[in-house]
Amino acid sequence: MKPFTEQTLSIIQRIPSGHIMTYGQIAKCAGNPRAARQVARILHSMSEKHQLPWHRVVNAKGNISFQDANRRKEQRTLLEQEGIAVINGRISLEEYQFCCEIPFE
Repeated sequence: MKPFTEQTLSIIQRIPSGHIMTYGQIAKCAGNPRAARQVARILHSMSEKHQLPWHRVVNAKGNISFQDANRRKEQRTLLEQEGIAVINGRISLEEYQFCCEIPFE
């Protein structure tokens, strides 16, 4: 497994309940700030295998990114169960964003 993938998995696994991170934020913490799409691919392909809290990852605006209505509803439900307010598909980054100031090791 590539180091970026390992870092990304580690970061996503560490997002605490009741908090979110953005794809770009995770990419930056994993050492490649321009790899937000790669983070999305990692989530898509590895969430089940690594039991990732995929629902805690949103886009840069705090929006749920799924186009599929069922997946949007599932993510919203999981976030709300953790106490995160989702208003019109958007989460307040100011209130719920988990920050990693330095890259994880």
